[in-house]
Amino acid sequence: MNVTPSELAAAIRTIPDFPKPGIQFKDITPVLGNARLLAGCIERMIEGHVPGEVDAVVGIDARGFIFGAAAALRLQAAFVPVRKRGKLPFRTIEQSYDLEYGSNTIAMHVDALTPGSRVLLMDDLLATGGTAAAAIALIQRLDARILEAVFFVELESLGGRARLGSTPVRSLVAY
Repeated sequence: MNVTPSELAAAIRTIPDFPKPGIQFKDITPVLGNARLLAGCIERMIEGHVPGEVDAVVGIDARGFIFGAAAALRLQAAFVPVRKRGKLPFRTIEQSYDLEYGSNTIAMHVDALTPGSRVLLMDDLLATGGTAAAAIALIQRLDARILEAVFFVELESLGGRARLGSTPVRSLVAY
């Protein structure tokens, strides 16, 4: 199922003025709705990683769950959700971060990762990097080792990659 990044990019549609005027929303649902493209996207996201090398795939709420869970199955690894505060049922650690207009907090179960776990972080979009940086902080607080942060789409002009420090970052489609 060899899918090229240009095929993936061609399937992403831009929705002008969503969710508010001036935003050019990158809609990935056409990729999700095409089994060949979705499978190829997952294969590209896990490129360079093999079963046994990754202990856990951490997916960021909510679309990161789609890519992360599929990648975890393919890599025979655990899947760990990072959710918005108040959405996980067990004891959590939390990390707050700033947004353009305010702040948010994400959480992870306190026992989600063991020290030294080899982790692949996944999400659909890297924009300003706030959420991903907060997820990286949570992973590091549990003494796990981040192998790579992988994103389907990156909005390069927003500079999110710079906020992720020394974490290796890869994206499939960049705007």
